[in-house]
Amino acid sequence: MSFGGLFDSDLPYGNAAMPAGVLSQTRFLSNSAIPKPMFGSAGLSLGLQSNLDGKGEFSRLSVAASAGDGRGGGELDVLCRNKDEENESRSGSDNLEGGSGDDLDLENPRKKKRYHRHTPQQIQELESLFKECPHPDEKQRLELSKRLRLETRQVKFWFQNRRTQMKTQMERHENTILRQENDKLRAENISIRDAMRNAICNNCGGAAVLGDVSLEEQHLRIENARLKDELDRVCSLAGKFLGRPISTSMPSSSLELAVGCNGGFSSFGSLVPTFSAVSDFVSGGGSNSLGTVITPPSRSVAVVDRSLERSMFLELALSAMDELVKMTEMGEPLWVVGGQDNEKEMLNFEQYEQLFPRCVGVKSSDFVSEATRETAMVIINSLALVETLMDASRWADMFPGMIARTTTTDIISTGVGGTRNGSLQLMHAELQVLSPLVPIREVNFLRFCKQLADGAWAVVDVSIDGIRDHNSATSSALGAKCRRLPSGCVVQDMPNGYSKVTWVEHAEYDEAAVHQLYRPLLRSGMALGAQRWVATLQRQCECLAVLMSSSVPNRDHNPITAAGRRSMLKLAQRMTDNFCAGVCASSARKWSRLRNMGSIGEDVRVMTRQSMDDPGEPPGVVLSAATSVWLPISPQRLFDFLRDETLRCQWDILSNGGPMREMAHIAKGQDQGNAVSLLRANAVNTNNNSMLILQETCTDASGSMVVYAPVDVPAMHLVMNGGDSAYVALLPSGFAVVPDGAAVGSLLTVAFQILVNSLPTAKLTVESVETVSNLISCTVQKIKVALQCDS
Repeated sequence: MSFGGLFDSDLPYGNAAMPAGVLSQTRFLSNSAIPKPMFGSAGLSLGLQSNLDGKGEFSRLSVAASAGDGRGGGELDVLCRNKDEENESRSGSDNLEGGSGDDLDLENPRKKKRYHRHTPQQIQELESLFKECPHPDEKQRLELSKRLRLETRQVKFWFQNRRTQMKTQMERHENTILRQENDKLRAENISIRDAMRNAICNNCGGAAVLGDVSLEEQHLRIENARLKDELDRVCSLAGKFLGRPISTSMPSSSLELAVGCNGGFSSFGSLVPTFSAVSDFVSGGGSNSLGTVITPPSRSVAVVDRSLERSMFLELALSAMDELVKMTEMGEPLWVVGGQDNEKEMLNFEQYEQLFPRCVGVKSSDFVSEATRETAMVIINSLALVETLMDASRWADMFPGMIARTTTTDIISTGVGGTRNGSLQLMHAELQVLSPLVPIREVNFLRFCKQLADGAWAVVDVSIDGIRDHNSATSSALGAKCRRLPSGCVVQDMPNGYSKVTWVEHAEYDEAAVHQLYRPLLRSGMALGAQRWVATLQRQCECLAVLMSSSVPNRDHNPITAAGRRSMLKLAQRMTDNFCAGVCASSARKWSRLRNMGSIGEDVRVMTRQSMDDPGEPPGVVLSAATSVWLPISPQRLFDFLRDETLRCQWDILSNGGPMREMAHIAKGQDQGNAVSLLRANAVNTNNNSMLILQETCTDASGSMVVYAPVDVPAMHLVMNGGDSAYVALLPSGFAVVPDGAAVGSLLTVAFQILVNSLPTAKLTVESVETVSNLISCTVQKIKVALQCDS
């Protein structure tokens, strides 16, 4: 269940009937037979040779758009012209080390497969990047394909083939080493047995008396007992992990001794079956794990350290899973109903401390606790949700605006029997609230998945600060300090494709870095608590169900092809992701914060970065400015005002002083506030006829967003005919609206990303920074005046 995969697929918008309540994980074929030209930016740019007058209006603030097609058109019937189909030749490779390949085109089954052999220079570049990053993301593949003049598909399959080759070589090498060590240990075993049978007294040189045991044999027996105790402990953990008992039978003969090597784990052949089962359990079939049967002496210490850490991870995951399941099932006195609306559940921390031992270390005196629980019906089945949560990229796609960046740093167990049951992995994530006044929450945690019953699953997260203290120090240096106590969800399948989801979110964080405006919101759970996770999950699943349903709500009477819808949705998703990255300054983008430049307010965050060789952005110096303010009106009223194209002229300089017209509309849910639109301003002169505005709006119980960016007619002509939206350059701006946590008003975040100079090496001036800062303050002031809340 991935938005990226969904938008690449052939959705049955109006051709096939699919129940709205059923979401599958079917992988669709990519429709990429579209040329990929590079489009210039239609983003905001500044004329920086004047000051502002006393009324806060701009004497020189212009919006430059790319030139149109010269036809003065821009209507949707022009945008949606049918274009000729183009055949695409796919490249393969008959060279495993330097080539890439793809299957035959399914639409042309009789077409012969073409082969392409990479040049030595291309292979050298690919090998160089492979050493640094064996798993490049989509952006890195795009940059590499552009630099090497290859298709992204060729780069993708080259890396797949290279990883497969590397894995095969490593397995072959490790098997050779293990085979040699196994033969050596077997020979030692035979020698020890022979020595035991013909024991000689060291004093007299005669046969040893029965009961006379040598010092070496005593050491062997002690080591054997230690290994047996360790085996019993690990097998006990494995039994809990797998849900079935693991045999701990030992050799019947007392002479079949297990020998420890440098404090590590080794054994003779008789122990192989038992240890193999434990090895598969601990490491998902890996060779370096707690249950490794034969360990070369040179690697034994490192293996033991890694095995000990993984054993601790396993115990922490099992403890966290037990706590999560109990917290989802228990009611009072653990959970009490309270809050201003007397409906939200709050954790009784005194009762919690009595019931559950702390598994993440002692709570810091500077930390505050946040614990919430929420239960809701979601239009997704349990298996689809589990697969989404256990995949880092799909998890981020499911919760846009909440997850700035996430990676899977280690896979400890892949699961049992080809399922996610027992899957355990180490992850890193940056959680965000859309405001420059709230720092990024950076957490390193374990994610553990377990099947509770048929159609019932649980996924739990827990920080590893208690095991890896140095990770906590690193996190503290990079962002707000935060610990994630056992948190996650329990999912139970329901009829008609729905699931009952019970979500628990429990965290401890340093509140000192959070602005006073946002502290009530964080404590209420609407910022990063269970309420927001569930509300976002409901909205995203409803969006997927609507887009996959045959009865798609459509306010647009002009036709858009299914491929055009996918491409337009992907472009809107990229626009929104870039907007969030600019607001929260996550590590997904390399921003440099500006300080002490001009008259910038303390609550305004101004950042800059250089955009170079990125087909999705115009080249030059990009400036981002964001601020958050409190308004004494409801979040729903504020959101309705901002998304209404007929009222846009009251705050947007792109409207040219008049209302805008909606040229296209793609619904993303039953709520009219969840949609992607294409807007056009009433042009005052013919020079602006080529400028359109792409806008995405989304809303749920936890908050709303309005994100937009200027685009030009040729770019949208390509996109709406199914072209690759990755080559459309844009810079997003917009708003984020959330409740203030006190049921009194709203918290509004305003952010702009503007191209201040088309030369990436240009130096930033104080005048440009002040102009962008004044643009924000002017926009906020206009919104206050329009909503009559200026006082």
